[in-house]
Amino acid sequence: MRDIAALTHLCPPPQDSPRPVDWAGVEAVLGVRLPEDYKRLATVYGPGVFSGYIHVYHPRGHTEFADLTGPVPGRLRAQLQRDYDQGTHPVPYDPRDLLAVGGTDNGEHLFWITDPRDAPDAWRIAVNEARGPRWFTFDGTLTAFLTSVLSGETAVPAFPKDLLEQARGFTPSLPVLSPPPDTRPRPPVASDTVRRWARANGYDVPDRGRVAAGIREAWERANPA
Repeated sequence: MRDIAALTHLCPPPQDSPRPVDWAGVEAVLGVRLPEDYKRLATVYGPGVFSGYIHVYHPRGHTEFADLTGPVPGRLRAQLQRDYDQGTHPVPYDPRDLLAVGGTDNGEHLFWITDPRDAPDAWRIAVNEARGPRWFTFDGTLTAFLTSVLSGETAVPAFPKDLLEQARGFTPSLPVLSPPPDTRPRPPVASDTVRRWARANGYDVPDRGRVAAGIREAWERANPA
C-alpha cells in the first residue's frame, strides 16, 4: 500500500473512478494469478500512460497494443522465444517466465519475471532495450518500479535521460473511435488477378475454377479498397 500511496502522490490518478475489473475472468484468460499491487494500480488508474512515456497494459486497454489480455503479450513472448532458441539476441531469462505488462514511447517493453509462478507478489520487473541487447532488472513490484523511476531513485539505462524533466503525471487513455464501415460495393476483381497475388504470396491455387473463399478474403485484406 505504501508504494501505491507514493505513486498517487507523484502522479495523481483520474478523478473519475475506472470501471471495476473482473479479475477472476482476467486471470482465467491469462492462466495465471496476478500481483495484488498491479490489481490496485489498474483499479486506481485505469488505462493510460505515466509521465507521457510509460504505458502500463490494462485488462480494458483501448487498443490491442495496450490490452493485457490482448495478443501483444503472446507475440512478444514468441519473439523472445525465437531469439532465445536461435541465439539471435541475448535474453537473460527463460521467455516462458516473461509476461509483458507495459511499454514505452521509445519501444522498450516491461515484463513481469513470473518466477515463482505461484507467488505473483514476489515477481520482479525486467525492461529490454528497444534497439539493442541490454536488459535491466528491478527487484520489486511494478508499482514500486514506477514509483522509483518517476521519483528519480532508479534510472533505467534505456530510458531517456531527460525523462524526469517532463511533467510527472498520469494521462488516461481515451477510447479509440472506429471509422464507420465502408458500405460501398466493391467492384469485382478478376480471378486471375487474385491467383497471381496468391501464388506470389505462397498460396497453392488451381489454374482454373473457383478461387477458394479464404484466399479471396486474404487478397481483400491485403488490398483494401
